[in-house]
Amino acid sequence: MNILMLHNGYRIRGGEDESFETEWHMLRDSGHHVETIHVHNESVEERGKVHVALESVWSKSSYDVVDRHLHQRHFDVVHVQNFFPLLSPSVYAAAKKHGVAVVQTLRNYRLLCPNVYLFRDGHVCEDCLGKKFKYPSVVHGCYRNSRLGSLSVAAMCGVHSMLGTWEKNVDLYISLTEFARQKFVQAGFAAEKIVTKGNCVYPDPGVGRGQDDFVLFVGRLSAEKGISTLLCAWERLNPSTSLKIAGEGPLMEELRARTKNNPTVEWLGPRSSSYVKDLMGAAKVTVFCSEWYETFGRVAIESFAKGTPVIASRIGALAEVVDDRRTGLLFEPGNANDLALQLQWCFDYPEELAKMRENARAEYERRHTATVNRKQLVECYELAMALAGASKGAEARTWKGVKQPVESLTH
Repeated sequence: MNILMLHNGYRIRGGEDESFETEWHMLRDSGHHVETIHVHNESVEERGKVHVALESVWSKSSYDVVDRHLHQRHFDVVHVQNFFPLLSPSVYAAAKKHGVAVVQTLRNYRLLCPNVYLFRDGHVCEDCLGKKFKYPSVVHGCYRNSRLGSLSVAAMCGVHSMLGTWEKNVDLYISLTEFARQKFVQAGFAAEKIVTKGNCVYPDPGVGRGQDDFVLFVGRLSAEKGISTLLCAWERLNPSTSLKIAGEGPLMEELRARTKNNPTVEWLGPRSSSYVKDLMGAAKVTVFCSEWYETFGRVAIESFAKGTPVIASRIGALAEVVDDRRTGLLFEPGNANDLALQLQWCFDYPEELAKMRENARAEYERRHTATVNRKQLVECYELAMALAGASKGAEARTWKGVKQPVESLTH
């Protein structure tokens, strides 16, 4: 297939960036032709925040770039990973001008919540869910603690809701979990246009041995990721092991100062993907303690690929990804006492934990390899092409198993 893949990257590299690159390389290495349009938020300052805010609603420059690509070559699908803020929904219109099927992966909740997390002031917030104009976000200054910034995102969502962009210009949405899919359906998105396909880890990083005596946290150091809860839980224990923390974020300096007299906590800062995977393979367990509705939880399947169990919050998609007492342990989000109990269980029952290592790796091999994921993604593309053909009033092409992706990916 010929695929044009679009992505707006983040200043601090995260799971969305990793997933975009994984799917790009996975498809390319299996013989598909993939071209990319990849912009990066590092250019926001040089473009000017006001200019970027206006272009987040409609970027003529992004429209023109996609238009040129589609003039120069035939593409079967335009796959948008993340369009905010530099690409904008104008890229859908450029694809539709050429009659190309459009797929949008729902890697975050931006279309439902201007601050992207459905999380505010330390708790889950659904105030904007289902509203065409997301005025509560403006009142609270949810986007970067700015009412003006929140107004620009709310305007983008509102304008395109009124124009029918999400219904008319996107043929198929890919949600990463059934939990996230249901949030979009609850907000008014057509259920029949959203399939569920999780992330994958490619290439296979190989199984680790869990040979080192440490617990690992990997992620953004911010409130919604639950890092403060993890440190509270750690303070309740008297571990002989250490806690290694890899990542960066707004709470980094505050949290480092809080643990400066605790020799069992080691701050690693931002690390490369390959370094982190090596850490995962050596760790006793990985902790994923988010307090917001994660759309998936990429860290969990990366840990599974290395054969390392995951202690995760029982919230949102994480309870879908981690099978309690089989591939890891679940605890109540924000509950440091419960998290401390699960950590202590890992210290007290090494044989059971070793069995979980086998289960975690088996889960990766069953659901999250490139072989499995590539087949699902191509089925999504084929379905989008059939839907695009039907929406134009033409007889949709007959694709083998065209109904199957909806049934197999959403259930």
